[in-house]
Amino acid sequence: MQFRLWTAVGAVVVSSLVLAGAANAENRKVKIINETSSDLNEFYASNVGTSEWEEDILGDDLVPAGGSVTINMDDGSGYCKFDFKGVFVDDGEATLEGIDVCEVGVVRFTE
Repeated sequence: MQFRLWTAVGAVVVSSLVLAGAANAENRKVKIINETSSDLNEFYASNVGTSEWEEDILGDDLVPAGGSVTINMDDGSGYCKFDFKGVFVDDGEATLEGIDVCEVGVVRFTE
């Protein structure tokens, strides 16, 4: 399976789950939706500008094709912008860059 690399503009869907306004700026929960035909078995997030990926957030879990998971991105730093990387069971990868988790509540991996 071939995955396209998307930027935040092309891959992030702002929906009713989008957080608006300063009152919600502390909420860094993001729903990751796997809209591919392959299970997502690794998910990484790192502050924008960091040269290395942090640990696999999913650990032993996975997000099945068509499934979703909500992740609290609050790492205690107060930072809002992250790069995301998804690795799928078929060895496909997708990277989303510059996601503002203080503003965006939903991120979609699509084919």
